[in-house]
This record gives sequence, structure tokens and C-alpha cells, in this order.
Amino acid sequence: MSTDRKRAKVLLVDDRPENLLVLEAILQGLDHDLVTAPSGEEALKRLLTDDFAVILLDVQMPGMDGFETAEHIKRRERTRHIPIVFLTAIDRKPHHAFRGYATGAVDYLAKPFDPWVLRAKVSVFIDLWEKNRLLLERTELLQQRVHSTEVASTERGSALDRARLRVQEALARCEATDPETAELLRAALHDLDSI
Repeated sequence: MSTDRKRAKVLLVDDRPENLLVLEAILQGLDHDLVTAPSGEEALKRLLTDDFAVILLDVQMPGMDGFETAEHIKRRERTRHIPIVFLTAIDRKPHHAFRGYATGAVDYLAKPFDPWVLRAKVSVFIDLWEKNRLLLERTELLQQRVHSTEVASTERGSALDRARLRVQEALARCEATDPETAELLRAALHDLDSI
């Protein structure tokens, strides 16, 4: 297991710089790194190189809006598992929330939202990300140990096979000339077969 602790990253996507500043202020102090993107296109570029615990995604953006961005994120094998929380100033009509959930969002918050609620939600996703990362590291370690055990077992099996062959050869040489030694070799061969 690695000794370097990788920090969770949170992707903040909003075309308005003042909204990004507010999000950074709200999320300051959690155990994570914040990465900002001023557009859906830029968010997709960031997702090519970094892993994220959660994405906070504005719905209304020029060019590629939040819904389209989420659809692209969920289509990619590498990013489809990242939780998306939509943040929007769009009216609170149910069809907007439904569209957000339909594109793969895990939550949909209307602005103005309670900063403590957002902070708590992000904190939960960071915790889940860290637990998943720890589980993956432990799984890799376990797989390495299983592989080492299999290699050692194969090597032991090969050594036993060589020993068995040597005892059989010695037994063949002793059978006619040294019955006592042949009897001891038969017993040794029996012991080797029971291992």
C-alpha cells in the first residue's frame, strides 16, 4: 500500500467567476483540492487528466450547458462513476430536476442553496471517494499477496516433484541390490506423495 496519501479533488464548473469564488469559499477547509472550470468544455478537458471525488456543475452555461456536460461525463468509462451535483438558478420546476437526475446527477440544488448543506454533501462524497480508494489499494495488495503465494506454491510443487523423481531413481537403483534402503526409499516416496 502506498504511503503517499492522495487528496480528493472536487471539480467546480460555472461560467461565472463570482460563483466559482463563492463555491471555493464555502468548501474551503475540507480535506480536498478544488479545481475550477469556466465551461463544460473545460470541465471535460480536466476530466481527461484528473480523478475527482465529486463534480459541482452549473446548469446554465453558454455553449455546452450542464446537462450536455453531464451526458458527456456519464458516457465516458473513466468518468461515469463520478457523482454530479447540479447547482442551478433555473426555476424550481420539477422537469428541470428530473432532467438533471435523468442525465446522471446524484443531487440537484437550486440557488440560493444553504452553504452548510452543500458543504455536508461534498464532505460525504469525499469520504466515499477516500473509502473507495482505500478499498482499491487493499484489493491490489491482496491480489499481490495471492500472486506471491501462488508463485511460492508452484515453486514448492516443482521442488517436491524433483525430490520425488530423485527418490524414484534411487529406489530403482536399490531395488535389486539393497532391499533395506529400497524399503526406506519407498517410505520416503510415500511421505512425499502425502505432502
